Amino acid sequence: MERLGRALGDQKLCCGHKLVVEGPTYDKRFLEERKCGIIQAYKSGITLQGNTTSLGRWDFSGSFFFSISAITTIGYGNLSPSTAAGRIFCILFALFGIPLNLVLLNEIGQLMLLGVQHCAHRLEEVFHWQKRASLLIKTCALVTGLLLFLLLPPLLFSDKEGWSYEEGFYYSFITLSTIGFGDYVIGMNPDRTYPGWYKNVISLWILFGMAWLALVIKLCINFLESSSDFCQCDKNSTGMAEDLMDGNKNSMMGLHDADICNDKDTKTKGPDESHTYTAPTEAL
Repeated sequence: MERLGRALGDQKLCCGHKLVVEGPTYDKRFLEERKCGIIQAYKSGITLQGNTTSLGRWDFSGSFFFSISAITTIGYGNLSPSTAAGRIFCILFALFGIPLNLVLLNEIGQLMLLGVQHCAHRLEEVFHWQKRASLLIKTCALVTGLLLFLLLPPLLFSDKEGWSYEEGFYYSFITLSTIGFGDYVIGMNPDRTYPGWYKNVISLWILFGMAWLALVIKLCINFLESSSDFCQCDKNSTGMAEDLMDGNKNSMMGLHDADICNDKDTKTKGPDESHTYTAPTEAL
């Protein structure tokens, strides 16, 4: 990939020099070919600055960032393999890397959840809190995650990329949610010099941020499921109470109907027929 980048860069620089020297002798078709070549070189990770060609996107930090964006399925689209061998390797890498990344994110999320539960148990033991401790710790974990993964990173992006806070927050959410439009990507401005640790730190931020976001989504799902179960139990208890009231009402109506029938029978038979006649017993 690096060899291809150097070849493309040298070719584009040479063609650019001829274009400046010969000028009008080049037709539109040739200019279109050169434009397509320059775009392809840009997609291959080449930045042309004056008479120098920079291949910084495919150094270790750039390659590591590309690997993270591939296995997390973010896929910004700013870099892509341009050879058949590179595409085949990328497919095999993604086939093994994506499931392993899901396992890693699940383990990180479980560790975060265990940490939250451990802190909640400690508060319950020390301050003898029960439900309030769990709620307090979950709130603190949510606020801490918001600060570390959504609210503070835009300040770093504003300093290193020259973005506004709104643009940095937009990039943070689009990245951690794996939407990855590609309209904002770090380390792509050729006019800026980035430190060596920058992309590596952002790659780790992506991994832990996605794990935290998955944990938040899991907690929200558990809350919705518990609320749904509570509503279902409430509906069942209400239905049972209504059935019980209907049964009592039907029983009362049945007794009332029986009394009415007895009264009707008494009136039909008369007062003499309503009593049982007992024959007198002759004295022995």
